[in-house]
Amino acid sequence: MTANVYIALQSNDDTRPIIEAITEANPHAVVSQFPAMVKIDAPGHLTILRELVSEKLGRDWDLQEIHLNLISLSGNIDEDDDAFTLRWNT
Repeated sequence: MTANVYIALQSNDDTRPIIEAITEANPHAVVSQFPAMVKIDAPGHLTILRELVSEKLGRDWDLQEIHLNLISLSGNIDEDDDAFTLRWNT
């Protein structure tokens, strides 16, 4: 059985392109909408790609900007300048 990882972001205009990029890069992910939050669950791993978010935003995007709207996450973080990945190390 594969453990789920998740990321929860504020639900606002700034995060909509980020959420769109996450779901495009992770078709196995499940998006749950709440009044003030969007939670994205995925079995095994979840990756946020800087280039894809930049494309959706129409501007350069630094992965550190994710922290401005981050509520919570679950999983081990593997991060560099181009990708932010959550997974459980087993």
